[in-house]
Amino acid sequence: MKPLLIFLNEVAGGRKLIAAAKERAPEASYVVVVAPQNQPVAGQLFDRGEAREAARSRVEITLSVLEEVGIEAIGEIMDPDPDLALGDAIRSHRPSEVLLSCLYDSRFGLTRKDLVEWAGHEFEPETTVTHIPVRIEDDSIRLDLTHTLVVANQTLADPELAKRLIESARERPHRYTIVAPETEGVPVAEMTCNLARLMTLLYEKDIDATGQPMSPDPFSSVENAIAHYRVDDILISTLPGEESRWLAEDLVGKVREITDKPVAHHESGSPPEAVASVVAEGSSVASGSGVDSGDSTAEASEV
Repeated sequence: MKPLLIFLNEVAGGRKLIAAAKERAPEASYVVVVAPQNQPVAGQLFDRGEAREAARSRVEITLSVLEEVGIEAIGEIMDPDPDLALGDAIRSHRPSEVLLSCLYDSRFGLTRKDLVEWAGHEFEPETTVTHIPVRIEDDSIRLDLTHTLVVANQTLADPELAKRLIESARERPHRYTIVAPETEGVPVAEMTCNLARLMTLLYEKDIDATGQPMSPDPFSSVENAIAHYRVDDILISTLPGEESRWLAEDLVGKVREITDKPVAHHESGSPPEAVASVVAEGSSVASGSGVDSGDSTAEASEV
């Protein structure tokens, strides 16, 4: 038995990547997840000066999702150059197979070599190179697929949030990008586990999702995500009323000012139907609901 190597060049987790890992893990001596400290063209939600933090995030989220599905794994952060990182990882662990998660046209070096083609030529047949494509470009032209940006932290473990996402995807195919701004009082390890659990619940329903921690400023996190991804609508999930710092700072209103996309609000402990009902009546609600009469159009829409 030899190791299974998972190489994250673009994003954390991924439904198809996790499915492939589940299929192969029983035949592997161990599973190792590695990521280069690079600036990928997709899936990068950190500032350019935080390449190492972005790589660590991709690894830790993927490790947590693997743990959720019963796979123990180890993680490593590698050289910024994807070819050097992949080569070092293969020479170090000598895996039987590499699950290479990247875009179809991921390239490297001055000559812009194709990463997948180069890896197959360089390491096969000793190591099988299996491309698990990140289909950002393919999905962007699918008119039947809704890309929803989900912003949450303390409510990641809210069953009603998971239910809302699953029901929305049942009505219309969705891809979710979940960003979790770091929040005081919530350890990063706890937030990572909650994020991984939510992603796993979506994967179990064959719903595509990716996610990662973000810098503590939720508004900047949303701005960054909008700049990097195709976003059809946005769902901001908060604690109820006065418990929520995001509501106190009017995060929902500020986000609506910078985008023409629908922005909905999920309040933990308040089912979407209840919020939509209040808004449909045209009445304002107390600070405990986090909605006012000016939110009617966006709040009534589903994500």
